[in-house]
Amino acid sequence: MPDPSYCDRLRQDMYFLTRNGRLSEHVVDKIILQLNRVYPQILTNKEAEKFRNPKASLHIRLSELISHLQKKGDKHCQEFYRALQINAEQLYNDLPSRKILKTSASTGIDTDKENYILTDRGPMFFFACFSVAAGLALFMYCWNPDPKVIGGAKKILGFSPIIIGRHVRNICMVYMEDTSRKN
Repeated sequence: MPDPSYCDRLRQDMYFLTRNGRLSEHVVDKIILQLNRVYPQILTNKEAEKFRNPKASLHIRLSELISHLQKKGDKHCQEFYRALQINAEQLYNDLPSRKILKTSASTGIDTDKENYILTDRGPMFFFACFSVAAGLALFMYCWNPDPKVIGGAKKILGFSPIIIGRHVRNICMVYMEDTSRKN
C-alpha cells in the first residue's frame, strides 16, 4: 500500500493540530515565518500577514493555513511538515499520521526491539567465533620455527590454566615439547 500523500496526512492531522493547547501562537508564527522566508513560493508576504493576524483566533488562523496549504498541493504540505518538525519536534512525533506510518511499516521490524538486538544467533555464536579467533592467534604465535619463541610460548601457556582448561593446556604443552624436540 503506497504511503498517503502529505495533503491526506495533513487532512488527517488537522483536528489534532488545531485542538487548543497543541500549538502555541509563538510556534505557529515561527512556522508561518519559515514558510514565508525560507520558502517564499509557498507563502507570500500577504498570505503570511493574513495568517499571522493577531485579531483572529489561533484556531481559525491555523485551520485556514492548513486549508490553504492543502489547496496549493502536496509539496506545500510537505514543507509545512518540515517546518513543524523543526519548530515543534515532539508534537511532530506525536501526530496521528506519523504513528500510523510507524505501525504500518512494510519492513515488519520493531524499531524498539531492533535497537537492542545486534544478532539473532545468540551468545554461543559469539563465544564460538571468539574461540576460533583466539585459537588461530595462539596457533600462529606458537607455529614459529624459532626455538626462542617456543620457549616464550611455553611460559605463556604455563600460566594459562585460568584462561583455558587444564586438559587443553596439557595438550598444547605436549605439542610444544614435541615440536621443540624435532628442531
